Amino acid sequence: MSEQIYTKEQNLEVRLMKPAEEEKWDQLMKEHHYLGFERLSGEILKYVAEMDGKWVALLGWGSGAFKCTDRDKWIGWRSDQQWKRLKYIANNQRFLILPWIRIKNLASRILGLSLRRISEDWENRHGHPLLMVETFVEKGRFTGTCYKAAGWKMLGETKGYGRNANKYYYHGIKKEVYVKELVEGARDILTAELMLPQ
Repeated sequence: MSEQIYTKEQNLEVRLMKPAEEEKWDQLMKEHHYLGFERLSGEILKYVAEMDGKWVALLGWGSGAFKCTDRDKWIGWRSDQQWKRLKYIANNQRFLILPWIRIKNLASRILGLSLRRISEDWENRHGHPLLMVETFVEKGRFTGTCYKAAGWKMLGETKGYGRNANKYYYHGIKKEVYVKELVEGARDILTAELMLPQ
């Protein structure tokens, strides 16, 4: 594939993927993301980052992780609150800068643009807003620089377990846990005794 190598930012835009683009989005993610790609889990949104109408990056968001010890301790919610309110957290399950793109600080800019619109997009698609986002960054492979630069908070690391078909299994790959509140006081809302229904 012969692609232009971008070296500077030009009219960057982050938008929702159009239904007709899903096959292309899935194929690029499958070919170029180190984990490959089968599907996102739970409630999902797929985004495209473009410069001058050309794709430079892809983002895939899904439902928050069912359990995450460091996140759950940081939020401070009870198990019954977690069960009902987990839907207000989205997980950045895939983020791919296309391999022919080389632009300094592009990833953090894309994350910032995505977060400005994701709660409204989520409500339009799934019927409720988001209060917080999270992601897991594989240690030894990545440093989480773009998340730190975009204002995410690192809480700790996972224990090296994964979940498949509602069962947990040990794979030994530890990942750093990052979160970002989309609404000031999101933790207080998630742990409030009363929360307005959506």
